[in-house]
Amino acid sequence: MPRGKLPKGVHRVRRQLRSGVRFHFYAWRGGPKFWQDIIPYPTDPQFFREYAAVSASPEPLALSIQKLVDDFFKSAAMPEGERSQKDIKKWAGRFQAEFGKDPVLMFEERASRGELNRWRAQWLHSPKQHDVAGTHAVRVLNWAVEEGFLKEHHCHNLKKLYKPNRSEIVWTTEDRNTFAEKAPKWAIRILEAGCETGLRPADLVSLDLEKHIQTTRKGRRLCVDTAKRKRTAYIPITDRLAQIIDETPQGQQFLLVDGRGKKVTARRASNEITRWRRISNVAHAADGREKSLNDTRGTAATKLLNAGATLAQIANCMGWSVRYAANVIEYYATVSPDESELVLAKLNAAKTLENIHEM
Repeated sequence: MPRGKLPKGVHRVRRQLRSGVRFHFYAWRGGPKFWQDIIPYPTDPQFFREYAAVSASPEPLALSIQKLVDDFFKSAAMPEGERSQKDIKKWAGRFQAEFGKDPVLMFEERASRGELNRWRAQWLHSPKQHDVAGTHAVRVLNWAVEEGFLKEHHCHNLKKLYKPNRSEIVWTTEDRNTFAEKAPKWAIRILEAGCETGLRPADLVSLDLEKHIQTTRKGRRLCVDTAKRKRTAYIPITDRLAQIIDETPQGQQFLLVDGRGKKVTARRASNEITRWRRISNVAHAADGREKSLNDTRGTAATKLLNAGATLAQIANCMGWSVRYAANVIEYYATVSPDESELVLAKLNAAKTLENIHEM
């Protein structure tokens, strides 16, 4: 075969890696990969033998979305986390159910972007679900490009509707008292622990009374390796958190359990807080959004400031910037008049130490 030519039908994909350029060769577009090389036109006889072997059987019909998603689920592109896997299987599965019979190559057409937008429009009532549907569909399509099943697709940078900034959604003292009027004690402990630590639900429900509590010269603290950011968070144990810890029955391994004494999952903890918040008629945020377990982080930032933590320590614990942490605490003080004077005084002192006068 003349130099500079490939066998008819071979699909080549160029990838730029840290180690240099690599070329991946597929028996046909959307077909199996049979060779990888650093040159665009291989001359190694083995290249042609591998191609002959893989193309010996007739070329199948165009790869379908059904098969693509099935292959994606079996690939190394799937995350390790159980929760992440469930989310991807849920939403990529819905994408598969909608477009399963269609060929993958349809997404090389510009009109496919409109098709995808029309599909996710069924969740316009829930901006977060609307955006997640697009995110996971694009995740599959990006993988298809990486694996050579697609040359390109036109669904990048889909418009998002969900506003992730929840800095102005906090649990006030009044909210916590209202919640406690009707919620069972085990659910109250989850909410209170969230408001005192600021930990994400996954870390909160994993608090081990022996493993995570350390004695210090001034008292006790939590030492937690956070699941999301892989950081070690050192959290002062406030008076209220100390009470929750000390009230825990002897022999109980985890700080938070359900009514039957069993460890709760992050999802169940979040769902139960939402359930009992609705039953208790806890007020919505000023913009109408409902408060969740994740929104206890702003309350916790304030409690940690009162417990003597610096803004830098709070920001590190929460995974925030120092400026964002200060803004959250300042907002909390605004909506919690019973604590405003003390909180603002400590915040102003902390801002001075952190040298962020201009907010």
